[in-house]
Amino acid sequence: MPCLNEAPTLPACIEKAFRAIHEYNLSAEVVIADNGSTDGSVEIARRLGARVVNVAARGYGAALHAGIEASRGTFIIMGDADDSYDFSAIAPFVERLRAGAELVMGCRFPSGGGTIMPGAMPWKHRWFGNPMLTGMGRLLFHSPISDFYCGLRGFRRDWAVGLDLRTTGMEFALEMVTKATVMNARIEEVPITLHKDGRDRPPHLRSWRDGWRSVRFFLLYSPRWLFLVPGILLFVAGGAACAALLPGPVHVGSMGFDTTTMLVAAMVLLLGYQLIIYAVFTRLFAITEKLLRPDKLTTKFFSVVSLEGGIAAGSFLLIGGLALLLYAVHLWQLRAFGAFDYSESQRLVIPAVTAIILGVQTIFASFFLSILGLARR
Repeated sequence: MPCLNEAPTLPACIEKAFRAIHEYNLSAEVVIADNGSTDGSVEIARRLGARVVNVAARGYGAALHAGIEASRGTFIIMGDADDSYDFSAIAPFVERLRAGAELVMGCRFPSGGGTIMPGAMPWKHRWFGNPMLTGMGRLLFHSPISDFYCGLRGFRRDWAVGLDLRTTGMEFALEMVTKATVMNARIEEVPITLHKDGRDRPPHLRSWRDGWRSVRFFLLYSPRWLFLVPGILLFVAGGAACAALLPGPVHVGSMGFDTTTMLVAAMVLLLGYQLIIYAVFTRLFAITEKLLRPDKLTTKFFSVVSLEGGIAAGSFLLIGGLALLLYAVHLWQLRAFGAFDYSESQRLVIPAVTAIILGVQTIFASFFLSILGLARR
């Protein structure tokens, strides 16, 4: 149990945990990962027979990291120390773990068989925050979990250590579920009852701040949806529009599209390319930091793409763009540097400048990818 000033509720949690240990004849211990309590929580825990792990680094995830590392059991049941979870009812978790599950999540919502007691969950969390954010997690990562935020969960200790979880704040719980899903772990859910917590102070959770942190985590952990998909859409749309306008103006009904539209399309193409590059950077960084594991497509990409290849491709675009720009200057020279039809000149200048920018981006992106990849070799 992570703990930060939980003196009013900690005794009930510890007593329920020991009751389950004795009732189910478990060889177990109760570990309190204390995050700097000043209200006597540490003394209470020791008096009731729990083992206290003092955690200097602040944060929900930091406390759980330390508690997991210090635990001596094969299986770990984790849960908040606010008496909202019934630690005397952990038998289904133990049974699923003994049957081979690597992560067993509690589900508080009726849709998954759970029960939320009156006053146990604010309406904005029950009907808006949790369903929306859990739905986002299920969509982005194809996770089977129907309650991403349930704090009562069980897992194999060696499996959890092997996940190499990195976050130290409230994102820890999300990282565990997300990474378990990405790693194709055996995940199961059991229905539980959520009780009204017994705290005499406001919870550590801050709804809007932590909601945004959840969205941020999901997006950063899913570069495909944050960068790659929007980038490809923008790149293709901008490129198609530029290509359509290269031969001359395009008319759709009474509307005419010319080089001004081409300029906007070139901007869209460049933005899309930049997002695609960000997607590659983020993916490689996540793999290097062991947040994600390499997949076949990523492995194939990095086996084909090299610094030298990137420099060659970028140089080709750069030289091609410069040549086209010089050709436009040449045509202007033939006109004695006088009047030059705007539509004709921009049909050369816009593609030329776009190619130059793409070339420079590709060259420097290749160098940056090589720097990121140094840690992988």
